[in-house]
Amino acid sequence: MSTDFESLRTQFGDGTISLGALADRMGVEVTEASAERVVGRMPVSGNEQPFGLLHGGASCVLAESLGSIGSTIHASQFGRVAVGIEINATHHRSATEGHVTGVATPVHLGRTLATWDIAITDDNGTKVCTSRLTCMLRELPGA
Repeated sequence: MSTDFESLRTQFGDGTISLGALADRMGVEVTEASAERVVGRMPVSGNEQPFGLLHGGASCVLAESLGSIGSTIHASQFGRVAVGIEINATHHRSATEGHVTGVATPVHLGRTLATWDIAITDDNGTKVCTSRLTCMLRELPGA
């Protein structure tokens, strides 16, 4: 498995990375991915809680999606896959419209664990959430 975004994209045939049904349903789009940085965005519309604010769980979906892609790219060099084992999030302020953008950067990239910081900002560049994700890097099934 390759470790760059373009090579990873080609593995999915149509040139897009599917993050699974949940992230697809929430409109998560990955715009940049490597073992050093992953960037993606998601619309606020359709991902609000009852008061019209971006749902905190939606921020966690974006954060875990981005950190998992980076962890998978890193894990691929060892013939492993990444699975999330812990996530936390601090919600600094609300977002009510437009998109939020997440930028994931690694804190630790090891052979068995990968930990990422994910900063989520609104369209004005204001930080709305900070998250940290840890993934376990496991052997490929059947390996």
